Amino acid sequence: MAEKGTISIHTENIFPIIKKFLYSDHEIFLRELVSNSVDATQKIKRLSSLGEYTGELGDLNVNVSFDEKKKTITISDNGIGMTEEEIKKYINQIAFSGATEFVEKFKDAGDAKEIIGKFGLGFYSAFMVSDRVDVISKSYQDNTEAAKWTCDGSTEFEISSAKKKDRGTDIVLHINKDSEEFLNQARIQGILDKYCKFLPVTIKFGEKDEQVEDGKDKDDKPKYKTVKVDNLINNTNPIWTKAPSELKDEDYLSFYKELYPFSEAPLFWIHLNVDYPFNLTGVLYFPKVKNDFEVHKDKIQLYSRQVFITDEVKDVVPEFLMMLHGVIDSPDIPLNVSRSYLQSDSNVKKINSYITKKVADKLSDLFKKDRKSYEEKWDDIGIFVKYGMLSEEKFYEKAKDFGLLKSTEGNYYTLEEYKEKVAGNQTDKEEQINFLYTSDEGKQHSYVEAAKNKGYDVLLLDGAIDSHFINHLEQKLEKTSLKRVDADTVDKLIFKDEKIDSVLSKEDEEKVKEIFETAINNKSFTVAVESQSPDEMPVIITMSEFMRRMKDMSKTGGGGFAMMGGMPDQYNVSINANHALVGKLLKAKSKEKKAQLAKQPMTWRCYRKICLLEKTLLILSKGVYL
Repeated sequence: MAEKGTISIHTENIFPIIKKFLYSDHEIFLRELVSNSVDATQKIKRLSSLGEYTGELGDLNVNVSFDEKKKTITISDNGIGMTEEEIKKYINQIAFSGATEFVEKFKDAGDAKEIIGKFGLGFYSAFMVSDRVDVISKSYQDNTEAAKWTCDGSTEFEISSAKKKDRGTDIVLHINKDSEEFLNQARIQGILDKYCKFLPVTIKFGEKDEQVEDGKDKDDKPKYKTVKVDNLINNTNPIWTKAPSELKDEDYLSFYKELYPFSEAPLFWIHLNVDYPFNLTGVLYFPKVKNDFEVHKDKIQLYSRQVFITDEVKDVVPEFLMMLHGVIDSPDIPLNVSRSYLQSDSNVKKINSYITKKVADKLSDLFKKDRKSYEEKWDDIGIFVKYGMLSEEKFYEKAKDFGLLKSTEGNYYTLEEYKEKVAGNQTDKEEQINFLYTSDEGKQHSYVEAAKNKGYDVLLLDGAIDSHFINHLEQKLEKTSLKRVDADTVDKLIFKDEKIDSVLSKEDEEKVKEIFETAINNKSFTVAVESQSPDEMPVIITMSEFMRRMKDMSKTGGGGFAMMGGMPDQYNVSINANHALVGKLLKAKSKEKKAQLAKQPMTWRCYRKICLLEKTLLILSKGVYL
């Protein structure tokens, strides 16, 4: 005889919330129900291992099926099952979780807490997509009958005896009209692949075709036939559940390929495993990134007891490590996790700090054990390290010993090593050590060569975040300044107060200045005639370090500096008063002026010489990228 009743009064307002607001994405219902079935299956395994259940376990798995005509989806397990009284207790009384009693009963058994699910709101997510839900269950306990619970999403339910021979639970969802998209093979397969790919109990979803060998043909070559086999969804024992000592490099690489089938092999990886003061396992991979910043983000998957939660792990993983790939699994993070929860939860903050430390320790270890190999990977991992040094003070303190600077000669130095290398030679009269750098070695080649000719070393800082990294280094390194090679003439970049006399008079310098101002005819260019070595270039166009740096930062999201992007470019044109070409131009211009005053036609040879000199000097000046 069927019994009718009313679910706890507290659900009067819970059902609409469940249906509309509890989960932002309705496909979550399948994850929740499959997870509950997995928990029920793990419970029976645990009871068997404790001697509390002595029957045959059989083939333990969770089976998902659907019937498009009947408009049903069924999730079946052969787990612990429930009696009629347990259904009333665990299904009807939402606030009372079956987990509580299970833990209390077996708390001395060790890891019971790790294998139970919460038979609570997760189950009720079924009503987001269903007009009616049936639960048919038979308990593992001897001499108990199967029972059926039915509810249409209101607070009323009906419970009756049922015909079910085997232990376990079947949950039958009668899909509502708005959710018929889920009555589709590909749609269900996609949801299972997304959320259930690494659940610890085998998940079956129908059958699939598979090619198997079927004897030999007349040429003694193998023949194949197509057979139907179970469509198994998941890898029940992913590598993050194993001890690192059990694994080889091939295992980590194979798992990476399973996660990211079309990606290049990673550079290296970190195996996470901690059980205090929080529980966390996982594997994080360092991919080959270079400067392709955005493409590699959001590739870390967050799990809770092998159930996929999200790949938006911003608050779990430090921002600078968002380009890492891999998996993090923590039972301390609930399935229906929200952004606000992640931001405020103390365990999440501890996990964030732990991951930062593990990454720093791994990089330090690699650097100390095999520096040559570490340097070979630097072009790929440098962006991680620099970003971390910028954003995390604790990481900077560790990374300053393994963060590298690369010179245009292809040599690598730690911050302290490089400071020692250039101290003295690149120290100016103010006792400031100057790091010269290029952000584009090709375009700034002549400036780089000019610095090298003076015996100076030049760093290559051309990465996506190097404009910010440069500023940060200046804040951190005492009495150190970073200057781009095209920010001024070499002698002014590292000013040592070594006076060079000009071969031109003040009057001649003014004439040269006028010649160039007339030829350039652009107010964005400020012309100055300077006393430089005759071996230096005749004309150099530069932009001040301050202006260039502000513009570079604005391109990469420099906050308040973004407005600099709209400012007009301002260049400095430095004329080398002591260069032979400048002297020749001045003489040629003087002859031209004398000829004009005498009303004499200028010779073709003289006119051609002036044109060539002007053209040469302007090409030299304007040939710099503007």
